[in-house]
Amino acid sequence: MSKRLEHIDNWTDLAQKAKGSVSALAKLCGVSVRTLERHFLETYGLRPKAWLAEQRQLQAVKLLKEGSSVKEIAANLGYKHSTHFSRDFKGRWGHCLTTN
Repeated sequence: MSKRLEHIDNWTDLAQKAKGSVSALAKLCGVSVRTLERHFLETYGLRPKAWLAEQRQLQAVKLLKEGSSVKEIAANLGYKHSTHFSRDFKGRWGHCLTTN
Protein backbone atom coordinates (compact mmCIF):
# COMPACT_ATOMS: atom_id res chain seq x y z
CA MET A 1 0.00 0.00 0.00
CA SER A 2 1.18 3.52 -0.72
CA LYS A 3 2.80 5.29 2.22
CA ARG A 4 1.46 8.53 0.77
CA LEU A 5 -2.14 7.37 1.30
CA GLU A 6 -1.53 6.16 4.85
CA HIS A 7 -0.82 9.71 6.00
CA ILE A 8 -3.86 11.41 4.48
CA ASP A 9 -6.25 12.60 7.16
CA ASN A 10 -8.49 14.92 5.15
CA TRP A 11 -10.32 12.34 3.04
CA THR A 12 -13.65 14.14 3.33
CA ASP A 13 -12.16 17.37 1.99
CA LEU A 14 -10.50 15.49 -0.86
CA ALA A 15 -13.80 13.76 -1.68
CA GLN A 16 -15.53 17.12 -1.99
CA LYS A 17 -12.80 18.44 -4.27
CA ALA A 18 -12.96 15.29 -6.42
CA LYS A 19 -16.74 15.75 -6.92
CA GLY A 20 -17.37 12.04 -7.31
CA SER A 21 -14.47 11.30 -9.65
CA VAL A 22 -12.12 8.47 -8.71
CA SER A 23 -9.48 9.68 -11.15
CA ALA A 24 -9.68 13.20 -9.69
CA LEU A 25 -9.29 11.78 -6.18
CA ALA A 26 -6.28 9.72 -7.25
CA LYS A 27 -4.73 12.81 -8.82
CA LEU A 28 -5.34 14.87 -5.67
CA CYS A 29 -3.61 12.10 -3.68
CA GLY A 30 -0.71 11.85 -6.12
CA VAL A 31 -1.25 8.16 -6.87
CA SER A 32 -2.65 6.00 -9.65
CA VAL A 33 -6.29 4.94 -9.73
CA ARG A 34 -5.20 1.33 -9.17
CA THR A 35 -3.17 2.27 -6.08
CA LEU A 36 -6.16 4.19 -4.74
CA GLU A 37 -8.42 1.18 -5.39
CA ARG A 38 -6.08 -1.16 -3.53
CA HIS A 39 -5.88 1.25 -0.59
CA PHE A 40 -9.65 1.64 -0.33
CA LEU A 41 -10.34 -2.08 -0.59
CA GLU A 42 -7.75 -2.80 2.08
CA THR A 43 -8.67 0.08 4.40
CA TYR A 44 -12.44 0.51 3.98
CA GLY A 45 -13.55 -2.68 2.25
CA LEU A 46 -15.04 -0.53 -0.51
CA ARG A 47 -14.07 0.62 -3.95
CA PRO A 48 -13.30 4.35 -4.13
CA LYS A 49 -16.33 4.95 -6.37
CA ALA A 50 -18.69 3.55 -3.72
CA TRP A 51 -16.98 5.53 -0.98
CA LEU A 52 -17.14 8.75 -3.00
CA ALA A 53 -20.84 8.18 -3.73
CA GLU A 54 -21.49 7.75 -0.01
CA GLN A 55 -19.54 10.92 0.80
CA ARG A 56 -21.54 12.87 -1.80
CA GLN A 57 -24.80 11.69 -0.30
CA LEU A 58 -23.73 12.58 3.24
CA GLN A 59 -22.72 16.04 2.02
CA ALA A 60 -26.10 16.35 0.27
CA VAL A 61 -27.95 15.64 3.51
CA LYS A 62 -25.86 18.27 5.29
CA LEU A 63 -26.58 20.85 2.59
CA LEU A 64 -30.31 20.03 2.60
CA LYS A 65 -30.42 20.55 6.37
CA GLU A 66 -28.69 23.91 5.87
CA GLY A 67 -31.45 24.95 3.46
CA SER A 68 -29.72 24.65 0.09
CA SER A 69 -31.94 24.00 -2.91
CA VAL A 70 -31.74 20.79 -4.91
CA LYS A 71 -30.24 22.68 -7.84
CA GLU A 72 -27.60 24.29 -5.61
CA ILE A 73 -26.68 20.95 -4.07
CA ALA A 74 -26.46 19.22 -7.44
CA ALA A 75 -24.11 21.93 -8.74
CA ASN A 76 -22.05 21.95 -5.54
CA LEU A 77 -21.58 18.18 -5.65
CA GLY A 78 -20.61 18.10 -9.31
CA TYR A 79 -23.76 16.68 -10.87
CA LYS A 80 -24.37 17.84 -14.43
CA HIS A 81 -28.15 17.78 -13.91
CA SER A 82 -30.17 18.15 -10.74
CA THR A 83 -32.39 15.27 -11.88
CA HIS A 84 -29.35 12.95 -11.71
CA PHE A 85 -28.72 14.08 -8.15
CA SER A 86 -32.39 13.54 -7.25
CA ARG A 87 -32.29 10.02 -8.72
CA ASP A 88 -29.15 9.14 -6.75
CA PHE A 89 -30.58 10.63 -3.58
CA LYS A 90 -33.79 8.63 -3.91
CA GLY A 91 -31.79 5.47 -4.61
CA ARG A 92 -29.74 5.97 -1.44
CA TRP A 93 -32.30 7.38 1.00
CA GLY A 94 -35.64 6.35 -0.51
CA HIS A 95 -36.91 9.93 -0.74
CA CYS A 96 -37.69 11.74 -3.93
CA LEU A 97 -36.55 15.33 -4.36
CA THR A 98 -38.05 17.87 -6.68
CA THR A 99 -35.77 20.01 -8.77
CA ASN A 100 -37.73 23.24 -8.23
